[in-house]
Amino acid sequence: MYKKKGRLHSIETFGAVDGPGIRTVFFMQGCPARCLYCHNPDSWGNDGGRDIDIAEVVHWAERGKPYYGDKGGVTFSGGEPLLQGEFLIEAINALKEVGIGSAIDTSGTYVDQFTEEAVCASELILLDIKHPISERFEIITGRKQDTLFELIDIINRNGKHVWIRNVVVPDINDTKEDIKALNEFIKRVRYIDKVELLGYHTMAVDKYGKLGITYRLKGVPPMDGQKLNDLKKLVTTSSTTDAVSQVVIG
Repeated sequence: MYKKKGRLHSIETFGAVDGPGIRTVFFMQGCPARCLYCHNPDSWGNDGGRDIDIAEVVHWAERGKPYYGDKGGVTFSGGEPLLQGEFLIEAINALKEVGIGSAIDTSGTYVDQFTEEAVCASELILLDIKHPISERFEIITGRKQDTLFELIDIINRNGKHVWIRNVVVPDINDTKEDIKALNEFIKRVRYIDKVELLGYHTMAVDKYGKLGITYRLKGVPPMDGQKLNDLKKLVTTSSTTDAVSQVVIG
């Protein structure tokens, strides 16, 4: 019945931070970016993880269905899930057939011929804005910002709602000026349901050591909670399109 297989890093059940409600989160294997603070460096390689087919996705998603309520569902995260766009399309459509909605959590670092159909099939996009300024975006991710602009155009063209996410790292993007730049940047996104500023943490440092990968933010402390809360107060959601939905600041 189902044709496509994907490459999976891991599955999280009862997820509460990767979209609205309770969710089953599929962390897909493979990512073109090399973000300075990535907490899953073992998800980078396309040859890591394991195979997963659509039937298994549906199986795991249906196990959590009694807990989803009106808001929950499935989130495809990563890694970079859009790297496996053809698989996403089939998986999201299969989940629709059993009454389960899907969100895509993306860094905006990859777009191909399957991206638009995958975005169109999903209910929500969680868009991680690594940095609004192109030069610093490239420093953080190792990728050009062009694909992010292209993805935003796809999202807007299909009228998809978005949660904006931005990891705040000491001495990288933790100033009032950085938040002002973020505010200006997200005016490009037509329908924003939520803006999340997420504090940088160091929980992945040991994982880098075990994998033999240099952790490039060694010595950078976790983001101060009070400063993060102060920065959240500076987030605005005005839109040049006058089409922003009711927004929650998180």
